[in-house]
Amino acid sequence: MNLRKENLEKMRQNSYNKDTMEKEKITPTTEFLTGTRDSLPIAIGYFSVCFTFGIMAAKAGISPWMAGLFSLVNVTSAGQFAGLQLIIAGTTYFEMFLTQLVINLRYALMSLSLTQKLSKNCHTGKRLVMAFGVTDEIFAVSVSRDTPVTFAYMMGLEITPILAWSLGAIVGGIANNLLPTSVQSALGIALYAMFVAIVMPPARKNHHIAVVAGIALLISCILKYAPMLSRISSGFAIIICTVVAAGIGAVLFPVENAKEADS
Repeated sequence: MNLRKENLEKMRQNSYNKDTMEKEKITPTTEFLTGTRDSLPIAIGYFSVCFTFGIMAAKAGISPWMAGLFSLVNVTSAGQFAGLQLIIAGTTYFEMFLTQLVINLRYALMSLSLTQKLSKNCHTGKRLVMAFGVTDEIFAVSVSRDTPVTFAYMMGLEITPILAWSLGAIVGGIANNLLPTSVQSALGIALYAMFVAIVMPPARKNHHIAVVAGIALLISCILKYAPMLSRISSGFAIIICTVVAAGIGAVLFPVENAKEADS
């Protein structure tokens, strides 16, 4: 009996020592480097997408450096491209505000959800800094982490993609004057290809998404070609498509409450 107790005590002590060593290895530096490593695929994708944005911005008369600053302070793919189109169309500030609010509202919901995964020492100031860099891809990577999300990890996860996003816009703006006209014309469809690439994978897995996207497409066509409705500006058209399609989707395909699903 004594021998068994001694063995159990040794096993507990070894387990405690192992856990302690693992905790000691987790430092802000290692967390930052881990976040940076996890962000590399995101950064590569962001550079290529914002490269196209830089070309489009240059065609609209925006300098490469201004396009880079535009990207640095926005960090939102759909909202940024939509904002550029509204600037080109000369819409009002009110339309710009509503469009950005509707398109980017999801980031607020993502940030709220992410708070459930944050480590205990993340105070309000750190949370505000982290919230600035939350995107669809960064949110997906961070919430899928098994361990608590630290401030250092999020900085590593966000900084590289943000820099790649901004650099892509600058390089795209500069390349606009160097690329042949045929290549520039071909890159003009990159925005639409990006949206298709975003929608198609989840739509193939969930037909509800495909239906909602189809409803939005139908409403957009009606607003574009209907005689009386074609006068609606592009900014309000985006708002109408988003709100109406999302509303119909919520009615047709309501998400079950977790408690109701368990009962």
